[in-house]
Amino acid sequence: MSEATGPIPRIDTLAGVPSTMRGCVVAIGNFDGVHRGHQAVLQEALDEADRHAAPAVLLTFEPHPRTVFKPEAPVFRLTPAPLKARLAAAMGFSAVVELPFTREFAQRTAEAFVDEVLVEELGIRHVVTGFNFHFGRQRQGSPEFLVAAGEKRGFGVTVVEPYQDENAELISSSRIRDCLKDGDVSEAAGLLGYHYTVEARVLKGKQLGRTLGFPTANMALPSEAGLRTGIYAVRFGREDGTFRDGVASFGYRPTVDSDGAPLLETYVFDFGGDLYDETCSVAFFSHLRDEVKFDGLEPLVAQMKRDAEEARAALQAIRPLSGLDQAVAFG
Repeated sequence: MSEATGPIPRIDTLAGVPSTMRGCVVAIGNFDGVHRGHQAVLQEALDEADRHAAPAVLLTFEPHPRTVFKPEAPVFRLTPAPLKARLAAAMGFSAVVELPFTREFAQRTAEAFVDEVLVEELGIRHVVTGFNFHFGRQRQGSPEFLVAAGEKRGFGVTVVEPYQDENAELISSSRIRDCLKDGDVSEAAGLLGYHYTVEARVLKGKQLGRTLGFPTANMALPSEAGLRTGIYAVRFGREDGTFRDGVASFGYRPTVDSDGAPLLETYVFDFGGDLYDETCSVAFFSHLRDEVKFDGLEPLVAQMKRDAEEARAALQAIRPLSGLDQAVAFG
């Protein structure tokens, strides 16, 4: 894996691709999560780019195709576009091309996609994709189709086989989503290769936590976020690259506000500054307990103190943040 070089261009139109990117090696896919299986595909593209002395470009689609075809049930995104781009930069990619995905775009034939996007616009030397990537109208473009198209149009193709974990189980985005729905953020981290992280603007709340001695940074997650409600040991990141340990509650605040929308509330340890309107990140390290409705504020505060102590202990036992952990949190 190459060392991070800082932010890389995020390009949302083919017309915006600079001429310096022509002749690139492209990794194509949705790559939601950029998990260890995706990282195997991306690393193969980076290695191929080194062999060709060519730029490495990640080609992906926004929004996620499942959200376009089923807007009533948008997909639980593991890595929205900004986080995905930061991970790509950390791995060593030169740029991310985020093609706008619409129903009209989906009607483009696989052959037209190859000819118009890969050959004419990008002039690719090589393409790398996973074993299960399909594209074009009615998913007619398969890895086998790409291999045949490359032989015809003069570019190389590498298809990366399924990537399994230490228990010989396939690593997939859906498996990671299931872990997060169960609150098993530790298992999710093992599959991702970094800790599941969210990013949002800090909102000004009712400031009840401040009156209780636990001021929190409040963040609203997307409605489709499938993380289990409960209390978590977390690390809190700011745009200046600093991190602090903390304890977070994600859920409906049943003791004080059971009718509200779900909210992520993080008590950042040993911090007294103002975070309002700042975009911050929260990385989840351990699920401590589920939400509980307490009989008043006094038992709630007593439990919050125990939660904070348990979170501190849990985080002290965890290794320092990895390179990808830091990348996904404003690295």
